[in-house]
Amino acid sequence: MNIATPIQDTSPSSKPLIGHTACPHDCPSTCALEVDLMAEGRIGRVRGAPDNSYTAGVICAKVARYAERLYHPERLLKPLRRAGEKGSGSWQEISWEDALDEIAEAFVKAEAAHGSQAVWPYFYAGTMGWVQRDSIERLRHAKRYSGFFSSICTNPAWTGYVAATGALRGPDPREMAKSDCVVIWGTNAVATQVNVMTHAIRARKERGAKIVVIDVYDNPTMKQADLKLILRPGTDAALACAVMHIAFRDGYADRAYMAEFADDPAGLEAHLQTRSPQWASSITGLTVDEIERFGALIGKTSRSYFRLGYGFTRQRNGAVAMHAAASVATVLGSWKHEGGGAFHSNNDIFRLDNSTLVGRGMRDPSIRMLDQSQIGRVLTGDSTALRHGVPVTAMLIQNTNPVNIAPEQRLVRQGFARNDLFVAVHEHFMTETAEMADIVLPATMFVEHDDLYRAGGQSHILLGPKLVEPPPTVRTNLHVIEELAKRLGVADMPGFGLNERQMIDQILAASNVPDYEWFLEHKWFDRIPAFEEAHYLDGFAHPGKRFRFRPDWSHQPAPNRPPESVGLLGPAAEMPAFPDQFDVIETVDADHPYRLATSPARNFLNSSFAETSTSRQKEGRPEVMINQADATAAGIASGDIVRIGNGRGDLRIHARVTDEVKPGVLVAEGLWPNKAHLDGEGINVLTGADPVAPYGGAAVHDNKVWLRKDA
Repeated sequence: MNIATPIQDTSPSSKPLIGHTACPHDCPSTCALEVDLMAEGRIGRVRGAPDNSYTAGVICAKVARYAERLYHPERLLKPLRRAGEKGSGSWQEISWEDALDEIAEAFVKAEAAHGSQAVWPYFYAGTMGWVQRDSIERLRHAKRYSGFFSSICTNPAWTGYVAATGALRGPDPREMAKSDCVVIWGTNAVATQVNVMTHAIRARKERGAKIVVIDVYDNPTMKQADLKLILRPGTDAALACAVMHIAFRDGYADRAYMAEFADDPAGLEAHLQTRSPQWASSITGLTVDEIERFGALIGKTSRSYFRLGYGFTRQRNGAVAMHAAASVATVLGSWKHEGGGAFHSNNDIFRLDNSTLVGRGMRDPSIRMLDQSQIGRVLTGDSTALRHGVPVTAMLIQNTNPVNIAPEQRLVRQGFARNDLFVAVHEHFMTETAEMADIVLPATMFVEHDDLYRAGGQSHILLGPKLVEPPPTVRTNLHVIEELAKRLGVADMPGFGLNERQMIDQILAASNVPDYEWFLEHKWFDRIPAFEEAHYLDGFAHPGKRFRFRPDWSHQPAPNRPPESVGLLGPAAEMPAFPDQFDVIETVDADHPYRLATSPARNFLNSSFAETSTSRQKEGRPEVMINQADATAAGIASGDIVRIGNGRGDLRIHARVTDEVKPGVLVAEGLWPNKAHLDGEGINVLTGADPVAPYGGAAVHDNKVWLRKDA
């Protein structure tokens, strides 16, 4: 039974009750959690639910110590109004009523001066709970505020996978445990989705399965690999093409399967004639032997499961690379087998109807759509980023920290420093975005409110009921949206006036899923489709039911395609007809001889957990990883301060000399707050916001830079 209220028994001998919930953070695992509920109404230990077949009792260490975050002494507890210059850190406490009144007044003022599109509600995935995350969209549509194109995380990977299969679904991730070869490609799973390792390691123990890891440096997941392939950033498609070349050359290609399920296997085979291991070696930096070994291993192993991660989405050629990697499973016919096929996300299987939640019926397609990744350009008046419309002069920000996490950081800070820009931030901590706000509101955390979750990296819909009472001066995201709707005159429009439980039940009823009370008893609902559907054995999801080796990059539907008013993005016209290396990444040159990846750290999740002392202690300090040969040539030793830069900016950072990165590649794990860096500017000073072809994205791991020892 799910516990949804604080326990009342205060006797010292009583054992804590167990609350059941789901991890709210931006991770494909969406772990099912057990939380100790202590006698004083506080939470204790947090652990993975052992009876959830995907979580299987295992969660990451940062979530296991969640009490440290919930009861952090620097947690925001009172609404605040700016009392000095922007960013000065001078605040005064105000009441909730006054704070909400001032936000509404600022929005009305912005609309009166420039029209409704001068207001830009801005949010993202600080919580993945549907009600607390997405209710801001209902206010946006009701008020005709500027639209929000959520490009920063998923687009290239989702677009590439769907271009191949036609849908964002794949073999049950629990089947990794039944595989004979698990290929973990483009994700540092040990650090970012530990449950992938749970099932891969089980396959190794129970079946003798091999684990292959493909990434750009020797990270913790690499250290679990039987075969590690460390390639140059942005060259994944070249590797995929070479192993498909091997499959056709050496007889591993399943021609009968392709004849039934693929669009143009003959055209692909002809195209790949020149994409040999020798060709790929010169591009990827892998040896010919490494590529041959990988090609032979998966060619001889029918049950090969390709777990394709979000690393693909961080490169300018990410959509093409994801499509190429998924194509490998089709050439081999891996989809036919339990424990085989290619998986990226199950987003399409849940079929949850959120139309009332987000106010879809009120959406006006003529309202402009602004790109979240280009917030720096938007706020500094770039005409193209503004879609040639009015300036943004008022914002409400929930669940994200763009002053830290968005690319082109110098533009972002410049935009937030505008005196004519009003910003309200609803947050847990005084983030670097909150520091630039006019009004700061304290937000509840996930055990303090009700919400509903789905798990793109697995197949469960999970309930996250309120387990403990929040501090009395803290409010939910939904509360803020509802109160602003009243003040802005739209509270009588569809979807407003429902509390969390009512909204959850509305979503579940519209989606033919059991109700809130059922979830209280059963905790989660498994939406996994039948084996034939998950493996596309009844045909792929395109018209004609064939896997597309020849994707339609211009007209292909995608889960997050920009509207027609925005159109294709990036160099879409140059995208290749078949899987191929797409040379649009930032390649090194004489002035910028290094490639920089801004990879995730184990103890942070985007900018979350960067405030907790244990996570900070375990990560140490911001550092850039430099290969020993590069360091020697530049006269750099571990611990030295170096300067790295490109045309967007430069920053100082400590060096860590290591053989975990290859020559010519730098890795800065994070995401550290800007203020944790030596000069108060973080790694996103160096990342760009130019959109990824064809449907947008932010290529934050795709950067050419120079490096030198700081004088």
